[in-house]
Amino acid sequence: MTLTLQTSLCALPPSTRAANVRLVAAGPLLWRIVDRVGRVIGHLQAVRNGSEIRYRARRFHAPSRAFHDLGEFWSVDDAVECVVFTR
Repeated sequence: MTLTLQTSLCALPPSTRAANVRLVAAGPLLWRIVDRVGRVIGHLQAVRNGSEIRYRARRFHAPSRAFHDLGEFWSVDDAVECVVFTR
């Protein structure tokens, strides 16, 4: 059962209501958040917490050459909105 959940999370990006972005698979449990021009504006990472899944919003910080976590959310839409609104 856990393997099936992981496979489905890897194969299909979670759906989002955000109209100006799309999610593109970047790895197991990881998706790029791409704007309508094609720029990557952040990442969405699924994080398991026991039997529940949370979504971590991440943004690349060029000066430090590292990803910064913006927060963890129960909903995909909240995580995506966090990345979009912190642009």
